[in-house]
Formats: sequence, structure tokens, C-alpha cells
Amino acid sequence: MLGKKKNRPFVSVVVVAAGNASRMDGIDKQLVEIDGMPVVIRSILAFEHSNKVDEIIVVTKKESIPELNRQVREFFANKVKFIVAGGRTRQESVFCGVNCIDDRCKYIAIHDGARPLVLTGAIDACIEDAMVYGAALLGVKVKDTIKAIDKERFVEKTIDRENLFIAQTPQIFEISLYKQAMQQADENGTDFTDDCQLVESIGHKVYVSHGHYNNIKITTPDDISYAQALLEQMEDGI
Repeated sequence: MLGKKKNRPFVSVVVVAAGNASRMDGIDKQLVEIDGMPVVIRSILAFEHSNKVDEIIVVTKKESIPELNRQVREFFANKVKFIVAGGRTRQESVFCGVNCIDDRCKYIAIHDGARPLVLTGAIDACIEDAMVYGAALLGVKVKDTIKAIDKERFVEKTIDRENLFIAQTPQIFEISLYKQAMQQADENGTDFTDDCQLVESIGHKVYVSHGHYNNIKITTPDDISYAQALLEQMEDGI
């Protein structure tokens, strides 16, 4: 077992929790509790419990750092190495985290702190896929019928959903590939809201690993009660 651990690649995780909560009516969605545990802590612990993850960097708002430090200690998130302030955009915040990772890192996993129900098993599978393809993300097939509309809100066409997937996180990349994409984005002055899009911009394909529909992103106050209900179902094995 010890030899196996030594031989596997070093995996760093950046948990992004620096959003401005513009759709949360002033509620800090990262620190709000679901079943007695803050959202961002639930996200962190999913990676804490993975045998494939070596370190976690958390990026948050500067004013949230003291409270998050306290919570990390309270919930024994021992793989958290740094909690740092983010930037003006999501991309800048991710880069702040990437700049703090260990020099031994071979793969970087980037996760939205507002996705507290991600499963450790799905994380592990996504890491394995990233090791094969260089880049991978969790995703689920679109269930609903998708319509493209014109400026007057009339339907122009119905889009075939067979090959449509909803992108989730984590999104995981070979570190040299990701840093190459970071450098190009910096040189071109481009700013992406999705890390796969960043890597796609340098021509690299990203593999879609099997996600799960419970891996929701908390965006509005209604999502908090929905996440609570999903968590209860997961705990009951429904």
C-alpha cells in the first residue's frame, strides 16, 4: 500500500469560494449551513476523503478567511494547506489558488465551493479519467428539451439533446497543460468562466466523466432547501 501511494501522481485541489453571491439576496452561500455543516466545508470534505487527493487550496473572499480557517479546523479538513483571497473574476480567483499549489503537483482539480453534494467516488473516477486523457470534467446528460429562440422569443429550432451535457465540477487537468492555457489567457487578455473552456482554447479535448444529478450548484436561496432535501435522500439511500 505504501509503495502504491508513492507511485501515484500528486493531486492538488483548488476549491473556489470567492463569489459575490449576487443571486443569494446577500447570503454568503459558501458559509450557509446544510444539515449543520457549511456548504464550502461539505465541498472540501468530499476531497478530504479521497485517497487520490494530496492537498487542498481554498480561494475565498478576504473577509471570509478568518471564519473559514476556523471552520476548517472544526471539521478536521487536514488536507487544506492554504486559504487565500480571490481576484476580481472567477478565472483570477482560480489562478490565485493555482499559484499556491505544491511543486510536486501533476494534476490540478478545480471545484466550485457551492457544489456541496459532489461524491468522493465521482471525484476519484474523474481524476482517473484526467490521468488518461489529460483533462476531464464531471457532466450529466441534459434531460429537458432545449429550444433555440430569436430576439423576439420565438422558437427557431429544437436542439438535439443526445449529445448535450451539463458541465459540473470538479474539472481536472494535467498541470503543465493547465498552466499553458493560463499563460495563453494571460497573454491574450481573455477571461473564461469555465476551466474546460480555458483548456479548450489551446486546442486540447476534455473528456466528460460520469457525474450525478445531485451535484447541484447552489446559486439562489431556493437551492439551499433543495440541497437539504437531496442530502436527506442520499443519506437515506433513496
